[in-house]
Amino acid sequence: MGTGANLGISLLDLKVYHIPWIYTPVRTVLAIWHQLTKTEIPELAKCSVLMRERSRVEETIHAMQRAGAGSLQVISDFDMTLTRFAHNGKRVPTTHNILDNRLLINEDCTRKMRELLNTYYPIEIDASRSAEEKLPLMVEWWTKVHELLIEQKIRRDMLAHAVKESSAMLRDGYKVFFECLAEHQVPLLIFSAGVGDVLEEVIRQNHVFHPNIHIISNYMDFDQTGVLQAFKGQLIHTFNKREGALSHAAGLRELQGRPNVVLMGDSLGDLTMADGVSEPQNVLTIGFLNDQVEERKESYINSFDVVLVKDETLDIPNAILRYITSSRDECGGMMTLLLSPVQTPSRAWSMPEITYPIPM
Repeated sequence: MGTGANLGISLLDLKVYHIPWIYTPVRTVLAIWHQLTKTEIPELAKCSVLMRERSRVEETIHAMQRAGAGSLQVISDFDMTLTRFAHNGKRVPTTHNILDNRLLINEDCTRKMRELLNTYYPIEIDASRSAEEKLPLMVEWWTKVHELLIEQKIRRDMLAHAVKESSAMLRDGYKVFFECLAEHQVPLLIFSAGVGDVLEEVIRQNHVFHPNIHIISNYMDFDQTGVLQAFKGQLIHTFNKREGALSHAAGLRELQGRPNVVLMGDSLGDLTMADGVSEPQNVLTIGFLNDQVEERKESYINSFDVVLVKDETLDIPNAILRYITSSRDECGGMMTLLLSPVQTPSRAWSMPEITYPIPM
């Protein structure tokens, strides 16, 4: 009887211990680490989450976590991204829709604005049209709406009342979202084609307007008596956010030195909001697919890193941000333990306790 038999070990046992650990310990440890970390964000396994390349998403999130909250900024659209698309089967109003209030506009203006919505919104979300085709039509839509609003001589002191009376709703989980970013001093750049004055009031009335928030939007210009007389600056619509990002966002001092970006939007036009970021390193894009799912699913999956289908919550962004902003010691401690031969008993490298295969 051979030596192996005398020790009570079969040749098969020797092969199991011999191959993965003695010659490729680091590769095996990295495989174990991958198995341990790939489920750090279980929310990504929800059926409403679609990803073209899950491995790339995981790598990007892990890279952001290693860099820490100090390297992160969040850029987000507002209407139908931070706010809900629908509630109890009814559409939630956008910042423009909130102005549809008898305190602010008359019935004729309401009718004309709805006609414009019915004409141009289908064009905005038409997957068969290019952004170049849509761009002049979006300018036409926004310009006509703003002209109608100016004609109504809206009073600034009535905006808060209109927001309070509206059914505007931020997505479920909004408090966690805003508080997490504020706590870790992560800048939140809200880039909206809506009405900035109304947008600010929605956030303020939900008690989450923190100093880390920066807003680029269409702001009203009131005269000395507080009556709307124009809109300030360049018109911002769904498909010209790149120009706004390059001209406005790039100049914000608070965003400098933050090369990692989580970008959130509900339109393909929102993907250009990070174009003003100086020397980006890791960019993770999250797209809310709220409407016409089957018609637009393919284009969203091909464009966004993570697509959320009819998800009225911020659960996924919150889970990702919670992981990124978590202590590097918490998430990196296991890696240090596994990779450091000083802290790991030498026996672990020659006599493993794991004998089942781990996929590489």
